[in-house]
Amino acid sequence: MKPYPRAERVSSQLQRVLTDILTKKIKDPSLELATVTGVRMSRDLRYARVYYVVTGDEKAREQVSEAFETARGYLKRFLASQLNLRYMPEIRFFYDASLDYGSRIEKLLSSIESEHETDHRSAEE
Repeated sequence: MKPYPRAERVSSQLQRVLTDILTKKIKDPSLELATVTGVRMSRDLRYARVYYVVTGDEKAREQVSEAFETARGYLKRFLASQLNLRYMPEIRFFYDASLDYGSRIEKLLSSIESEHETDHRSAEE
């Protein structure tokens, strides 16, 4: 038995090729702000969910989202030429909010820690 299911192998290959396309082939300045963080494939390899993060604010996030939708056909054709799949999966792009969530949690923990230190210093005096 193979160590990884086929969907996982294909998703990692798709992520690698897509990252290469975004860094070397695409000339859209909006997509230069995006970094692909992961790809999840359906078990039947018909659908791919591409997750990305954006450097910038909400406006940059919206621009990147629109740019991905505009470039979807080109990306799909290029991926099809690079991947040896019987069927090219339907690609959907999703903003990966996990980094934002992790950053928010880190800020909350830092503020709790600084409050705890302040309370601890007050108790010692």
